[in-house]
Amino acid sequence: MERSLSMELVRVTEAAALASARWMGRGNKEEADRAATEAMRDVFDTIPMKGTVVIGEGEMDEAPMLYIGEKLGNGYGPRVDVAVDPLEGTNIVASGLWNALAVIAVADHGNLLHAPDMYMEKIAVGPEAVGTVDIDAPVIDNLRAVAKAKNKDVEDLVVVTLNRKRHDKLIDEIRQAGARIKLIPDGDVAAAINTAFDDTGVDLLLGSGGAPEGVLAAVGLKCLGGELQGKLLPQTDEELARCKAMGIEDVNKVFSLDELVKGDDCIFAATGVTDGELLKGVHYKGSTATTQSLVMRAKSGTVRFVDGKHSMKKKPDLVIK
Repeated sequence: MERSLSMELVRVTEAAALASARWMGRGNKEEADRAATEAMRDVFDTIPMKGTVVIGEGEMDEAPMLYIGEKLGNGYGPRVDVAVDPLEGTNIVASGLWNALAVIAVADHGNLLHAPDMYMEKIAVGPEAVGTVDIDAPVIDNLRAVAKAKNKDVEDLVVVTLNRKRHDKLIDEIRQAGARIKLIPDGDVAAAINTAFDDTGVDLLLGSGGAPEGVLAAVGLKCLGGELQGKLLPQTDEELARCKAMGIEDVNKVFSLDELVKGDDCIFAATGVTDGELLKGVHYKGSTATTQSLVMRAKSGTVRFVDGKHSMKKKPDLVIK
């Protein structure tokens, strides 16, 4: 992949964030998602790459654009797999809460797991705790391992998990161990990435969320030198059949980071839609808007924070072709 692709992808996530942020707090997650998806798709047409969507808005007959198998880019440049979440946190935006993102992950063709749309159990940590956790180990053992790796007491740790009824037992175990918990309504891609940045105050992600989001988070953590392990959690016979169609006979298989995203090169780009621990959201003032984005490449280890100021008069459609 050309290194220039990194900054081109920021233009895509910026457009999605600018479009969807207009819907913050307005109680309409469908319109927020539609705005992000349409803006992202428009800008993709200008990007120098031969991309194929492997994680997107659904199958071809389920989504009008950014569907699985759709071709992206202007037809020139590297052949890549593309995973997108135009608006990671539709409910977050609808309610005006924290940590909504527009997200893209790109890797060389054939290197991203085509994760089916089902639950995935996940454990994610930043670079300091790589190699110390095991998704099959008891919660207390993982907490002690991360605490030791980060030179903290268990009581100092902050564990993020989605605030779901299915996590009641997990939450009880974390509390009994003495660790602190940050319960989030949605947005576990942001939560996983936050484990790799000390300033966010997040040490560990635990619990189940979407499998496609697990792959997106894995790309980000690969760029950052972190770790994510995942196990698919099929809930129906149809989902079990999807696993078998992928060649997964043992549904208890643990996917390592290098199985979720293969190879030594990938790019992760995200723009804040609403304010969060790591990225500021979109702020509007008159005919201008500001954005903050994160873009990273695994091969170089480069991590960039990009602040943008956008003229909505000169670029009302969010793209100049």
